[in-house]
Parts: sequence; structure tokens; C-alpha cells
Amino acid sequence: MRVGGCDSAALTWLPETATEANNWLSVAYGNGVYAAVSTTGTHRVMTSPDGVTWTARTAAEQNAWKDVTYANGQFVAVANNGTHQVETSPDGITWTARTAAEADNWNSVAYGNGLFVAVSNAGADAHLVMTSPDGITWTVQTAAEAHAWSGVTYGNGLFVAVAGSGSHRVMTSPDGITWTARTAAEANTWRDVTYANGLFVAVATTGTHQVETSPDGITWTARTAAEADNWYSVAYGNGQFVAVSNTSADAHQVMTSPDGVTWTTQTAAEANAWQIVRYGNGLFVSVANSGTHEVMILPQCH
Repeated sequence: MRVGGCDSAALTWLPETATEANNWLSVAYGNGVYAAVSTTGTHRVMTSPDGVTWTARTAAEQNAWKDVTYANGQFVAVANNGTHQVETSPDGITWTARTAAEADNWNSVAYGNGLFVAVSNAGADAHLVMTSPDGITWTVQTAAEAHAWSGVTYGNGLFVAVAGSGSHRVMTSPDGITWTARTAAEANTWRDVTYANGLFVAVATTGTHQVETSPDGITWTARTAAEADNWYSVAYGNGQFVAVSNTSADAHQVMTSPDGVTWTTQTAAEANAWQIVRYGNGLFVSVANSGTHEVMILPQCH
């Protein structure tokens, strides 16, 4: 794997080539490989051992795959359409279709405390959550409010989901089953949330403050983003939070923070529509749904 020189003052992102020019929306690391999923294309999964060289894989179904995670020995991906809106794989290569609890627009999936939890940003009712102990058999759950839930994570004994609309744009659950509405720091379009270093951190595409933090998932504090972009995703690794944007007037589509409070702009590998960033095996990996290079990586700083 190529090594890019980087430090806290100058982070060097490297552009990499995706297997197909698809709408890549999510990536996860597990079992020695990175696996990315897409909403379009002939092959809607690709895998890489190092984030640099990617191989096309066949998804279980030609669905719009929105998110993927790895836990409990397998990759689990969710989709917002299709006959089967869940697919699982032990290795990222061979995928098996699974039946979702109901046909919703499943947007995000996370794992914690022995349970996979997925949230939806649209549904026929308030059943915008589903849970599974194994990624195979899913049970519908009732969200705290019927909002557009866009991201979910687990930390500090709690599942936390964020939404892009509604009166309460955060909800929490200790078990993934019973959910409680919480008040976000601002009524922004919250897109993604992560937990690390004793703190929940969420990012938004709109608002005066496009970052919010919470030590417990209940009480949230507004934070100022490095600049006003469409912040789509946030992750933590190697002592820092990293967020990416899917649009910008310039190449500053990355911002970083050591504490989730004070943020600094960084230059993306290309000015693409970056959809997600995740950390695994010493590497930040981000994928996009446009651009010449739809993958960028940030090797671990030394």
C-alpha cells in the first residue's frame, strides 16, 4: 500500500480508482477487506485489501444499497428498494439476500450490544427501525417519531440515530427496541453520527452550526463546522474525527478535529460528491457518487 506523508497540520488524501463509475454510498472494513456498496451499476459491491486496488463483486440483488457495516463476523448492507432490502457476506465477496422486516427506505445500519440496528428515512408508518441479532432475521421496531432517520451508531451503551427533519431530530435506545426522542442542538438536516473518545458527534448538511456533540446522546451542544458545506459523514480513527462533504465551492470537502469541538478544513483528493468516510486497519477510506476517482484514502499519520 502506498504511504502518504501526513500530520495534524497537513493531511494528504490520495485518489484511488473505483471498479465502476457507480453511485458509491458506503464502505466498511472487516475480515481483512474494505467493502463498498452502491445504488447503481452492474456490480454494486467492490472490495479491496488495502483501499487502493478494488475488485468488482456481484451484489445479492440489483438494489439501491445505501449503507454497509461489519460486525459479528459478517458484512451487512441495507437498501432503500428491492425484493430483499438486506444482504450479508462473511467476506465481502459472496453476498446473500435477506428479507427486511418491512419494505422501507433503509438508510443506515450499525451494530452494538449483540444487535444490528437499521433506520429508515421514509416508511408507510412509524416503523422506521428494524433489528437483528445475526443480520439475517429482522424484526420491525417503532421509532420515537416518524422522521427521516439518516444515520445510526452505537456507543457508551446506547444506540443514537439522527434525522434530517422533524421536531426531535435525535432518538436514543439502550436496546434498539425502545426509542426516546431527544432534542438536537439545532433543527438542521443531520446526516451521520459516530461515537468515539467519550463523545457522540453528528454532522449536518444545513444550519448555522453543522456539528453537534453529546457525551451521553441526550444533551447536545452546537459546534461550528470548519466551513459551511454539505457535511455528509463523520468517523473517528487515529486520534481524530474526520468529516466529508458531498459538495463544496472548493476542494475543502474534508474537515478534521481532535475533540469534535474545534474543526479544521483539509483538502480532498478531488472535489467529488463524497458520501461517507470510515476508518479501518489504520486507514480512512471515503467513497463518492461522482468524479474521476470515486475513492480517496488517508493512510495513518506517523
